[in-house]
Amino acid sequence: MNQTKTTTDDNKNSKPAETESTITVPEWITETINGGSFCHVDLETGTNGWASPPGNVFSLRSHNYFTATKQKSPGGDYLLSLAAVDWLKSTTKKLDHILSRPDNRVIHAFKTSQSRSFIFAVNFQVPGKEHYNLVFYFATQKPIPSDSLLHKFINTDEDSFRNERFKIVSNVVKGPWVVKAAAGKFGAFVAGKAMKCTYYRGDNYFEVDVDISSSAIMTALIRFMLGYVTYLMVDIGFVVEAQTAEELPERLIGGARICHMELSSSFLVDDDEKKSLQPRRRMMGAAEDNDDEI
Repeated sequence: MNQTKTTTDDNKNSKPAETESTITVPEWITETINGGSFCHVDLETGTNGWASPPGNVFSLRSHNYFTATKQKSPGGDYLLSLAAVDWLKSTTKKLDHILSRPDNRVIHAFKTSQSRSFIFAVNFQVPGKEHYNLVFYFATQKPIPSDSLLHKFINTDEDSFRNERFKIVSNVVKGPWVVKAAAGKFGAFVAGKAMKCTYYRGDNYFEVDVDISSSAIMTALIRFMLGYVTYLMVDIGFVVEAQTAEELPERLIGGARICHMELSSSFLVDDDEKKSLQPRRRMMGAAEDNDDEI
């Protein structure tokens, strides 16, 4: 059963996507953008990294979607800015609730800064002989409007609502036609209907863990795509689906572009209990020269 768990506790560009362009980017977000082992790269020419595409690359339900033959329109600005993407690997177990870990570089930077921002993370748990995680981190410095679908999604106690609303939109920008054809069937779908999603609400953050292994179809698709991953450039966006006219138009929570990823570039997460007691430990997902104490 899906459930919410509440807790208390090269060419790099340090500017997030368009969302809050009129606001000075906090130092902690600059740190998370530039400090990852999975690098921030150029939107058009980057390889083995991530970038922030304009929201208009995604098509969402327009204001007259329910009255004009399901008309869609460009996604527009994001509600939250992309602060980081991590590509992680564990040889021992599936990584759950990434933001609860003290060695997570993004939550560490956030807490150290004593920022009043809010983080929204999506953690894709990729099945295989080894456990991979592709984690997207989004942030906002402005309060999320209390009358918005995103606010309701974060603050509701009903996972059934979340399972019916958390939508993933995607597009293969570059890649073999066979991959585009296969992925095109899943260009927009509600994650909670297709896979097991677990939700974690904490102090100034919210995380969605998407367990791909819970769906045989999605597992087969992802394994197929991983065979071509170095040739792929893929845009992925996240939306709280609008299901009534009053909730239109849809708004993008955030989005990212994954550029020609190398499986071997994943950050190995060491969950050895003895090593975890050492006073210094490399931050999960951090670049080689980022060896902050935790």
